Amino acid sequence: MTIQQLNYCITIAKNKSLNKAAEELYITQPSLTSSVKELEKELGITIFHRSSKGVTLTTDGEEFLAYARLIWQQYESVMERYGSLGEVKKKFGVSTQHYSFAVQAFVEMVKEFGTDEFEFSIRETMTRQVVTDVAHSKSEIGILYLSDFNRSVITKLLEANELTFHPLTRCSACVYLYKDHPLAKQKSISFQELQDYPCLMFEQGADSSFYYAEEILSNRNYPRIIRAQDRATMLNLMVGLNGYTLCSGVISEDLNGSNYLAIPFEADDDNQNSVMEIGYITRKNMILSQAGELYLEQLRKYLGLEEESKKGSGKSAPKKAKKK
Repeated sequence: MTIQQLNYCITIAKNKSLNKAAEELYITQPSLTSSVKELEKELGITIFHRSSKGVTLTTDGEEFLAYARLIWQQYESVMERYGSLGEVKKKFGVSTQHYSFAVQAFVEMVKEFGTDEFEFSIRETMTRQVVTDVAHSKSEIGILYLSDFNRSVITKLLEANELTFHPLTRCSACVYLYKDHPLAKQKSISFQELQDYPCLMFEQGADSSFYYAEEILSNRNYPRIIRAQDRATMLNLMVGLNGYTLCSGVISEDLNGSNYLAIPFEADDDNQNSVMEIGYITRKNMILSQAGELYLEQLRKYLGLEEESKKGSGKSAPKKAKKK
């Protein structure tokens, strides 16, 4: 088995066509087919189903491709550090829960590298998908949080997928709402005071447990709940319906503007203020790419952790996200 054969399989799976993959790889279709058949014979599995409509992965192929992507990603990272990939465009991806500071750090990282040498991807998505993306090497880094409530479940999920959680910062929960909300001028807001307003939550899929929720106190009995899939819709619902969400309180005015506030959540005996431990996940023993290291550096800056950043980017720090 060779690195080249792994790249062949990854490219075929992406294009779902041997002909298109051969064109992208600049080899003949018979040569590509022969190389894959040799690999299948060596491994003792069938990687692809072939038909007149194209190619699809077998069950064994799906499992093999997850490892192939991981090996190829590590190969690219090693070559980036110690060798040369020539004209090959390196890839870097981040999957994250819906955090504006994670997007803003990504923006600063892309500005530093430019898009000539890298193909960048960022995915704001559901919690379980963040885990899946990193486990399958679709993304190098995933951003999510742990709390006393979800820690056991999420940790087991990470361990099952051979992922490691790296803590970045701990935040007490805040109520996030529009500046003209009736409660916007209060210094703190209790759960009881929120009862007359819709609680906004990010959709986690029909079969997802509330342990995967991005908001704290997800298991409470909210009289009004509206679910959304993207951050822009969530902000619009805050304006139009006086909605709110319970979040970390770390916000980016560069992306969300200055019309939204994070007000401390006031705990009571029944509704304690959970501490959110925000961090990132990677494959175990992962060698981060240069893009990955710079992304984490920018992320630490936006979380107010500049002193922990070991390597400077050579540029002045970006505008830090507000932490209220």
